[in-house]
Amino acid sequence: MSTATPTKTPLQQALEEHIDACFSALWVQSFEHEDALREIRVLAGQRDDWKVARWDASTGLEGNGDPDPINALKALPGITPGEGVGVLVCFNLHRFLTDPLVMQEVATQVQEGKAERNILVVLSPVVQIPVELEKQFVVIDHDLPDRAQLEKIATEVATEEGELPEEGSDQRSKILDAAAGLTRYEAEGAYALSLVRHGKVQPDVLWELKSGMLKKSGLLDLHRGGERFEGLGGLDSLKAFCLRALRRSANSALVRPKGIMLLGVPGTGKSAFAKALGNETDRPTLCLDMGSLMGSLVGQTEENTRRALAIADAMAPCVLFLDEVEKALAGAQGGGATDSGVSSRMFGSFLTWLNDHETDVFVVCTCNDISKLPPEFTRAERFDGVFFLDLPGAQQRSAIWDIYEKLYQIESPERPEDEGWTGAEIRSCCRLSALLDLPLSAAASHVVPVSTTAAESIERLRQWASGRCLAAERTGIYNRTAADGGARRRVARGPSTRPSEN
Repeated sequence: MSTATPTKTPLQQALEEHIDACFSALWVQSFEHEDALREIRVLAGQRDDWKVARWDASTGLEGNGDPDPINALKALPGITPGEGVGVLVCFNLHRFLTDPLVMQEVATQVQEGKAERNILVVLSPVVQIPVELEKQFVVIDHDLPDRAQLEKIATEVATEEGELPEEGSDQRSKILDAAAGLTRYEAEGAYALSLVRHGKVQPDVLWELKSGMLKKSGLLDLHRGGERFEGLGGLDSLKAFCLRALRRSANSALVRPKGIMLLGVPGTGKSAFAKALGNETDRPTLCLDMGSLMGSLVGQTEENTRRALAIADAMAPCVLFLDEVEKALAGAQGGGATDSGVSSRMFGSFLTWLNDHETDVFVVCTCNDISKLPPEFTRAERFDGVFFLDLPGAQQRSAIWDIYEKLYQIESPERPEDEGWTGAEIRSCCRLSALLDLPLSAAASHVVPVSTTAAESIERLRQWASGRCLAAERTGIYNRTAADGGARRRVARGPSTRPSEN
C-alpha cells in the first residue's frame, strides 16, 4: 500500500528545490524564526540524508554556549559526516556580517559547501547582504500564514464548544479576515486574548491588536473610522462602479479589481470616499504614507516598499489608500538627480506590484495634480478607472447641505449662495454655524471657496480632465462643456463682493 506524500509548505518547497540544486547559501526572510526552523526540521525528517544544526548568538551552536559565529561556520563541514547534506541555520547572522572576518568565513564556507553539500541558511527579518556576498546568496520568503493556517491555529487555541463559530459561517469568515496579515505568533496571542476577554473568539479584538501591530511597523496604518457612503453627497457613478467591482470580486476568484485613481478639486471628497469604501464593502482600509517608506540607509526605502506591499497582500481582501500620491512620487520624474534614484526605484516597485499582484487588494489613489505623475502610472491595467471629481452641482450641493445640517443639528432654513462650493466648504460653514451660534448665511462670510482662491488652477485641471477621465457624478467620460454651469459661473466671476466679518 502506497503512503501519501506529506504536503509541503511554500518555504519547504523552495528550500528543497534549492538545496537539491546545490545552492549552498540561502537567505530566508522571516519574522518567525522558530516556525521557519520547525518547517526546516520537518523537511529534513522526510529526507534520510539531511541533518540540521542551529546557531544563535545567545545559545551558540546547538546549545554549546559559544556565541562566536566564526566557530559555528567552521563547524559546518562536520555537521554531517560522509555523503549527507549538512544544513546550518543561523539566526540573525546579518548583525555580524559587518565584521570582515565573519564575512570572509561565510564566503569560504559557501564556496566549499557547494562541492561538499554543506548548506548555510540565514534566518533574518531583513535582507542585508554585503555586496561581497550578494551573488552567492539566494533570497527566499517565509510567507505570513494563509487563511487555512490561521484557521488551524484558531481551532488549536479555541478547543471548547462555542469558543469558535461554526466552520463556513459568516462570523468565522470575519474572524479569518481580521486575522489576515498576522504572524503565527501574533494570531495565537490575539485568539487567546479574545478568549480571555469574551470567552470566545471575536474579530474586534483581532482588529484592535492588528492596528497596534501595523503602527509598530511604521509602514501602514489601519483606518477604523465609521464613514459610510450615506455621509457623502453625490458621486453616484463612482459609488456604483466600486460597489459593483468589489461585490463581483467577492464572488469570483477569476476576476480581481485593481483599483481607481481619484483626480479632482481639493475638498470634493476624494479622501472621504476612500475611507468610506472599506466600511461599505466590509474590508479593512490600510492607509499607506509613501513618505514613511523613505529610509536613511542604502536599500532601506526599497525594502520598506516591498514589506508594506507584502503586508497589504497578506491582509487581502482590503482597500489600500494612498492620499495625494503626486506629492509622494514627485521625485520619480527627476531621473535620480535629487535623491540618487531612490524615488524612481520605489516608484518602479510600486508600478510592478500594481500591474502584477493577484491578491484582492483594491487600491485607491487620490491626486490633485496629475501632471506631476509619470504617464505610465495611469495606463490601462494599473487602475480600473481614473475618475474626475468636479465641483459639485446644485443637486449634489443640496444633498451635502442636508447631511451636514443634520450632523450639526442646524435648523436654519436659509442657505447661503453656494455656487462653486465644495463639500468641505459646506461642512465648514455648517460647523462654524454651530460653533459660533450664527445663521448659515452669517457663517458663510467666514468661508472663501477654493473656486475663488485657486480659480485658474481649477480651470486648468478641469480642461485637462475633459475627455480623459471618467465622471464621478454620472456614467461615462467627463466632459468639461457638460459640467455644472453654476460652478463655471462662480469660477469665472472671481471673488465674492460679499463683506466679511473676519
